[in-house]
Amino acid sequence: MPEGYLTTHVLDTARGCPAEGLRILLFRVSGNSHRKIAEAVTNADGRTDAPILGKDKFKAGVYELIFEAGPYLTASGVAPEEPRFLDSIPIRFGISDSDSHYHVPLLLSPFGYSTYRGS
Repeated sequence: MPEGYLTTHVLDTARGCPAEGLRILLFRVSGNSHRKIAEAVTNADGRTDAPILGKDKFKAGVYELIFEAGPYLTASGVAPEEPRFLDSIPIRFGISDSDSHYHVPLLLSPFGYSTYRGS
């Protein structure tokens, strides 16, 4: 039986390009407890070089991806605000099928974002 894994992809919709250099943290959530289990930075294609959660650690449960958008937006030339409207973007989601591929992309602009379960 195949094993699942988790990937992500960040696109800068304001600039029309992949979001390179954006730091991403992954936490496993249990009640009020958050345990960091992975960290990565997006490459030139806006993806992580490897699945953010590999097959060896992939299991059903509640997870939270935190996209560190503030530093990325500053580095890409977006004028800083104090505080920045979007800084850390948390996306909490559940994995119910540990034999499937879960893809959680982020479409980002300085004043909005969206996500979905991709393929």
